[in-house]
Amino acid sequence: MSFKFPIRAVAVALAGLMAAMPAAHAQMPGGLPIIRDTEIENLLRDYARPLFRAAGVGGSQTNVIIVNNRSFNAFVANGRRIFINAGAILDSRTPNELIGVIAHETGHIAGGHLARLREAVERAQIIAALGMIVGVAGAAAGAASGRSGVGEAAPGVLTAGTQIGMRSLLSYQRGEEAAADRAAITYLNATGQSAKGMVETFRRLHNDTMFIARHVDPYTISHPMPADRIAIIEPLARASPHYDKPDPPALNARHQLARAKLAGFLDRSDAITRRYPPSDTSLPARYARTIQMFRFGDRARAVAMADELIRAQPNNPHFHEIKGQILLETGQPAAAMGPLRRAVSLAPNAGLIRIMLGHALVASGNNAVLDEAIRELRLALQREPEAGDGYRQLAIAYGRKNDRGQADLAAAQASYYSGDLQTARGLARRAQGSLPTGSPGWLIAEDIYNQRPVRN
Repeated sequence: MSFKFPIRAVAVALAGLMAAMPAAHAQMPGGLPIIRDTEIENLLRDYARPLFRAAGVGGSQTNVIIVNNRSFNAFVANGRRIFINAGAILDSRTPNELIGVIAHETGHIAGGHLARLREAVERAQIIAALGMIVGVAGAAAGAASGRSGVGEAAPGVLTAGTQIGMRSLLSYQRGEEAAADRAAITYLNATGQSAKGMVETFRRLHNDTMFIARHVDPYTISHPMPADRIAIIEPLARASPHYDKPDPPALNARHQLARAKLAGFLDRSDAITRRYPPSDTSLPARYARTIQMFRFGDRARAVAMADELIRAQPNNPHFHEIKGQILLETGQPAAAMGPLRRAVSLAPNAGLIRIMLGHALVASGNNAVLDEAIRELRLALQREPEAGDGYRQLAIAYGRKNDRGQADLAAAQASYYSGDLQTARGLARRAQGSLPTGSPGWLIAEDIYNQRPVRN
């Protein structure tokens, strides 16, 4: 269930649709390319937190995840996680537009739409199956009676049964999308925010798809037409006293920096220049150009540009982070330690930045900072317990200290969270040979060893 308007008519078999639904036990849809970034994740959490509270869907398992996909889309998986494409962030010109997307997806979570969609799929399959039964019976009757035309009509009956099931399912989905739109406006009103961003997003989608939409059968798509959605939600949005309420300037500033960061890391160099031409001297434009210089230009110049960002906002941890990242990824880990230490001091709860600092400390080759590296990595992994790279760096640090048991345990955890269960189990068993029996590390290794592959 997604926020975007699907242009093409749906032509997927019901069995295929059911197979595509996420399994209830899965943590996230398999194979999705996920983006991890402290700055952008914190912004999305700040957008989502009041909406989750208004919808009564709070909790540690309800969060927002960034997908490395350039299209404008968002969806809910497992009933608790909102996945937002990077393209939706890049194309949302204001915080309010993106907040509207999150509010809509929150409506799906609060309404339990994912679980109910599975039930709807099952009902649609039953309808399709009944159509097949009727069709097969008709074919058999025609063959038995010898009447011409009856047998030939059977394939059409079979197709009609499948189409009825599919249209029933799509009608259900359109109803859920409309319900999520209305719920989104309720949450925005409850949190004192405007729904104008939702209206503007749907209007842009309508303009982008206006020509193609003329040739689409509205009964063969899973979402209402953008024009229909606008007609329903715009009066509700305009009735709110918050409709013309602007985004807070500080929030808008963070939003534009997040968009610039994504553009810098994801877009081609020419696309970055078009988005942020040299005449644009704003802080977001300079942020994007710093990353552009790092990726495509003079990396030494990129460090100097990062220093200019730091001078503009000395207490912005992410400007120190980007300088440290540039230095670390250009083979200067010792030089990266300073800016990354500063970034951690400004954002002490940022596990991902601590992992980068730990990486720089380990990569520096200076044994005098190994204890600091281990300390930073352990603190980071308390907040990012599934970060495979953090465990890899921890394994290297323990190996350099000749602590074989902890090194093997960390390597086993790195393999486990990277999806290599066979290697993880071997390393876990080896770690147990060096760790005291029954110790916390030994028990963790035992848990990893006892894992078995999930069979589909």
